[in-house]
Amino acid sequence: MRMFDLKIKWVAALAAMVLFVILGCATGKTAQSSPAKNIATGIDPGPNDARIAFITARLMQEVQYSEQQFDQSVSEKFFDGYLESLDPRRENFLQSDIDGFARYRTNLDAYTIGGRGRADLSPAYDIYNRFKERVTQHAAYVKELLKQDKLKFDNDDRIALDRRHAPWPKNLAEAQQLWRDRLRYEFLQEKLGRELSPTNENQILPLNKTNLTDIAAQLQKHYDWTLHMMTNWDSDAILQYYLNALVHAYDPHSDYLNTAHAEDFSIGMSLSLYGIGAQLVEEDGYCTIESLISGGPADKSKQLQPKDKIVAVAQNNQPPVNVVDVELIKVVGMIRGPKGTQVRLTIQPAADSTARRVVTLTREEIKLEDQRAKAKLIESPDGHGGTNRIGVVNVPSFYAPIGLPGNDGHLATNYISTDVATLVKKLEQEKVSGIILDLRTDPGGSLEESVKFAGLFIKDGPIVLARSTDKTVNVYNDPDNSVLYSGPLIVLANRFSASASEIVAGALQDYGRAIIVGDTNTFGKGTVQQLLAIPLPTATSDPGTLKITIRKFYRVSGASTQFKGVASDIVLPDVLNYSSDLGEMALENPLPWDTSAPANYDKLNLVQPHLNELRLRSEVRVATNQDFNYIRQDIDEFKKLQADKTAALNEQEALKEQQKSAAKNKTRAAERAARKMPDEKIYDITVENAMKPGLPTPEPLTVTNENVLLLKTFENGSVSGMSTNQTLLIGLKLNSAETNGSFATVVTKAILPDPVLDETKYILGDYIALMSSTNRILIANHP
Repeated sequence: MRMFDLKIKWVAALAAMVLFVILGCATGKTAQSSPAKNIATGIDPGPNDARIAFITARLMQEVQYSEQQFDQSVSEKFFDGYLESLDPRRENFLQSDIDGFARYRTNLDAYTIGGRGRADLSPAYDIYNRFKERVTQHAAYVKELLKQDKLKFDNDDRIALDRRHAPWPKNLAEAQQLWRDRLRYEFLQEKLGRELSPTNENQILPLNKTNLTDIAAQLQKHYDWTLHMMTNWDSDAILQYYLNALVHAYDPHSDYLNTAHAEDFSIGMSLSLYGIGAQLVEEDGYCTIESLISGGPADKSKQLQPKDKIVAVAQNNQPPVNVVDVELIKVVGMIRGPKGTQVRLTIQPAADSTARRVVTLTREEIKLEDQRAKAKLIESPDGHGGTNRIGVVNVPSFYAPIGLPGNDGHLATNYISTDVATLVKKLEQEKVSGIILDLRTDPGGSLEESVKFAGLFIKDGPIVLARSTDKTVNVYNDPDNSVLYSGPLIVLANRFSASASEIVAGALQDYGRAIIVGDTNTFGKGTVQQLLAIPLPTATSDPGTLKITIRKFYRVSGASTQFKGVASDIVLPDVLNYSSDLGEMALENPLPWDTSAPANYDKLNLVQPHLNELRLRSEVRVATNQDFNYIRQDIDEFKKLQADKTAALNEQEALKEQQKSAAKNKTRAAERAARKMPDEKIYDITVENAMKPGLPTPEPLTVTNENVLLLKTFENGSVSGMSTNQTLLIGLKLNSAETNGSFATVVTKAILPDPVLDETKYILGDYIALMSSTNRILIANHP
């Protein structure tokens, strides 16, 4: 035991010290460490899987922040998490299945670390085999229902959209009722989507028999694809799900990353990769080109178009490998590769599904420029015949290059602090009066970058404190004694602003340097993760990487952002403020909130003297603003949905809901279209054009505002065909900001206004005026 403890400490000391702030001992029980051969699946664990699982479990209890021993309580969370990851809607496993697995629930510690250096993975395969059996039954039952064509929509049934905490179906008959209701719901939503006229929501376009048959065929195709994907896992997929259930039993932000997922994480942090420069999506089992990245190999070849399908991939002189019905992440892994190497793609052109052609491309470095920080310079009349200028800096994540096995540190050197410094310098050169840092939906990123970022706006001093498992506290200080920008500053945040975003918001708030505007509070992730390669020197392939929580961070005031987040100084109406399903507190097994001794720092006190007046002025505007009136209406509807979370399976009732929502949206759109266009010019500033003299051509006024994000649904699944009532959560994207709840930033231009940003601009105008001794800089109090 002592030797193993020393090895753990040695491994931790040698781990890559890139820290991320993104979204024990064996028991007395013993277990056989058999290889868990699986006749039912025809899959055996990989040759290293048992050792990888054992080492992962030991690392979690030795290195993870809470230092929780892998005991019965962890085993129970591990077991429950694995079941939930396989069947999150609780509609496939039966209660009898759960009862049959009871022997595992309190003994997974013995199965995992009770052997001599090798875990017994039979629980993972046993449970997956049963899941595979139930999913097969589910698909067969749906197929028979669609074949019978007897789905009815004339009763008063409703379907629960959120079954995360519902009991497991008691028997097969109860499960079949859930499957039938789910199919009825999907069929009804597709039917209504086709029946409602796109130009007149009160007009119904009756569907004929062919239309209904087409809906059935489409749904059957979806279920066939789902069956294929869920019942054809290999040992890597099973290990990925199983070990993530294990590490999430300790905290929601530790993750086991296999090679493909680790590479994706690296790309997301570095904003660069080696590949062909194409955005790929899965459509009906085909890897399909969604778009081409300008200047990439695919774009320059002039041989590929959006909607083209990739049906086979070949490396150098190797024969092509069929990739139809292959998981997208695996196809992407085949297409990526070292710079300068060739890949041959067999293409099914979008224009001719019967044709095939081979396109040979040489891989190059692809820079994901659209995911870098950007700014807008907004110019508007000052009321005295001149103009007033403010800057808005959009910060999508706290990116920085990281190294992983096989990465060789080769990718572009994109750092968020450097990019934002470039943008802010440009805004200063253009004489802006104030700056808004838009951190909405920013999931976090590099700890070091968050420190440098916050340091751009203060002269010196501590930015954040980090406590390790041994209770020592490290102080991260501003790395230089200069201030890049000292003018009026606002941080705009929402419930999806997480981790590194919260470090910046918390530090600038504690110093009294910036006003925090937005939702009631941010996400509440106050932990630090470290990448740790699984130490298995004899492995014949990459054993994976552990992203493990090793520290908690604290604001310079001593308060943690963990669980509670950062509270806004000025709160604006938002549906997100009323959701109980968002933030750290909604995740499983979060670490608790606590405090640390505060750091020594000098408050600037630039905010507090003006805060009460700023709040009062904002409240007056918000109370009479039509868009915030719409948001208040949405909040009222959302509260009802939160209490119910069901949807009608009666066609007439569902139709009325959709028509009511469509009419509401049409009325709102007409009112917005009749508004006077804002008297302003907006200039888009990128890192690239910020280094050029002058300003780019201003945006057309028809695309000045950024869209509010739309919630997908209460569940995992497609939003296609949902009524507006069921996609009401304006401002959300339920995708995940970290791997189990991670949130990708998806911002598009101008269909809906952005009242939160608009009001933040007015708050900044008030702040500028209050801070100005001459009070000559004025922005109207009303839009």
